[in-house]
Amino acid sequence: MTSVFERALGDDFARLHPQLQRRFGVGIDEGYACVGTGMMSRISRGPWWTVPFLHIGKFRNILIPDHGEDIPFTVSNYPYRDPMGRETVTFVREYQIGSRQSRFDATMVFAGGRIVDYLGTHQHLAVDLDLAVQPDGSLHLRSGAQRFYEGPVAFRFPMLFSGRADLHESFDDEAGCFRISMQVHNRFFGFLFGYEGAFTCDFPSATDAPTRLKPVRHESRE
Repeated sequence: MTSVFERALGDDFARLHPQLQRRFGVGIDEGYACVGTGMMSRISRGPWWTVPFLHIGKFRNILIPDHGEDIPFTVSNYPYRDPMGRETVTFVREYQIGSRQSRFDATMVFAGGRIVDYLGTHQHLAVDLDLAVQPDGSLHLRSGAQRFYEGPVAFRFPMLFSGRADLHESFDDEAGCFRISMQVHNRFFGFLFGYEGAFTCDFPSATDAPTRLKPVRHESRE
């Protein structure tokens, strides 16, 4: 079985830079994980009135209210099979901002011909992802429809109260590192949150994820 990203991109996966193919090729059958370590040159947030919104998101590791420059971070991508039997990949980013630690949790599955990105420690938000390979071999990821799940409650999350993420990831051959940039915008309120940085990766053997990287609760609804 190919990785969730290779299934989502189909033939376009081969157009990714070889290092990005390795990074996004993480899967159970492939037998390895990807652990990136680097520096965010900048983490930014929107105007003061976006801060309460970001703090609400931090409660379940969905958003990060912190900001600053030259911030160490790690990103952990481990494959595992969730309780519903779906192959899943963790996308857990951890930041060290002074004495404070912040964390953004996401887990991704391939379903319905697309990647569904579950956000947060309890997978409350399920977000459809649109992927596109750029001419230079970089990857552009854009978030789409969002759904909220909690117990018997389920509804399409109104974009008025959320944001759309645009993420670009590439490999810098000259510097020998991955580069990443991401911005979240709300169509009415503008810029909410963003970051840009660079990192290098190790690829340890793995067919399961450490418990600390898995969500507290898994959501079956996609």
